[in-house]
Amino acid sequence: MTTHVTPAADHVPVAGPRRPDAARLARAALTRLVEPGDALAVQTVTALGPERALALLTGRETIQPAERDLLADHAGTPDTLPRRWAAGLARWAPRAARLEPERDLVTLHRLGGGLLIPEDDAWPAALADLGEEAPLGLWFRGSGTLPPADRMLAVVGSREATAYGRTVTARCAAHAVQQGACVISGGAYGIDGAAHRAALQALAAPGDAADRDGVPPTVAVLAGGLDRFYPAGHEDLLRAVMAAGLLVSEMPPGASPTRYRFLQRNRVIAALAGAVLVVEARWRSGAQNTAGHAFGLGREVGVVPGPVTSPSSAGCHRLLQESPARLVTTEQEALALLGQGPARSGGAGGPSSTRAAPEPAARPTDGLTMEEALVHEALPLRQAVPVDRITVSAGLALPTVLACLSRLQRAGLAERVEDRWRRA
Repeated sequence: MTTHVTPAADHVPVAGPRRPDAARLARAALTRLVEPGDALAVQTVTALGPERALALLTGRETIQPAERDLLADHAGTPDTLPRRWAAGLARWAPRAARLEPERDLVTLHRLGGGLLIPEDDAWPAALADLGEEAPLGLWFRGSGTLPPADRMLAVVGSREATAYGRTVTARCAAHAVQQGACVISGGAYGIDGAAHRAALQALAAPGDAADRDGVPPTVAVLAGGLDRFYPAGHEDLLRAVMAAGLLVSEMPPGASPTRYRFLQRNRVIAALAGAVLVVEARWRSGAQNTAGHAFGLGREVGVVPGPVTSPSSAGCHRLLQESPARLVTTEQEALALLGQGPARSGGAGGPSSTRAAPEPAARPTDGLTMEEALVHEALPLRQAVPVDRITVSAGLALPTVLACLSRLQRAGLAERVEDRWRRA
């Protein structure tokens, strides 16, 4: 059974009852205040509710002893909570005065969307598997539905897709849609785009007799605000996805996609889907990152092999060798990852394999802490900017940013130009 999330005038998905505007406003503000995957923020919302959490995270009010005890129970770290809380307040402070949730909600409503929150009946139950990394809300555009995980097949792969990869993607995505499933991907160039296009074309093709039960052909999860289409070259495609289904993002209007947010976006794709199919992936890629999230969530992962001479399939072969991923050679086997269609083929890993996802190859930014990664992403490539600009972009306190900049400079990843900074 699917849950409709067609936007209504009060931004509440029509499948659920009316919800207090205060909860939606609070969560809208929280999506701008904190970065995706902020465990302490999620723990605070879970323990104290979104409205009280917003008042505390912005520093408008002080946490009370009873609330601190309750939060410690949820966080499971009573000894370190005071230090974590102080660091969190400093991290959230640069954005606390820049929150305009009413404006954000109006912006998305005018664009045919809104904000889906856990208090809604329409909230996808599968996101609970993310635990402390669950989204605080999901901004959306479109008038489609969010199907249950067992009707969602994630299809991901390289941006530098080959003709072989695009062909295999089209076959697998089209077959899944023709059998009543939804293809979910990230809207990027390459395999993502091929999956979305094939899903849309399959829905429009004659002879589709599957009972879709309101399930859209495709959903795109983006890493930035939904008031603009990214990548810009996919605007027409993303508009078509929106018309037939949904665009979804954790980020509020105006938020820029960054590498950190792309990686966080991948966990949402893996959680919403019942299975992940990797068609082409280089030795190190976002597709492998999505597969890693899927393994951690207990999702089925299928991998399409490619020519041994193709760099675009090197990551696929690595997954097949070093992880419990299943070998997929036909569109029927791809659909079977969701538990539909014929039995899965054997292949590397097999049903009884206990191997974990492969460790990615090293690169200069590997090993950075979350704070260091956020600061690195906030640094411009060319024109150096003052530190206060970096604190707002990264969503971190000034002392934390200065410490991260020093470490990044020593690592050769940041460059100081007088009193300004840029990426090295």
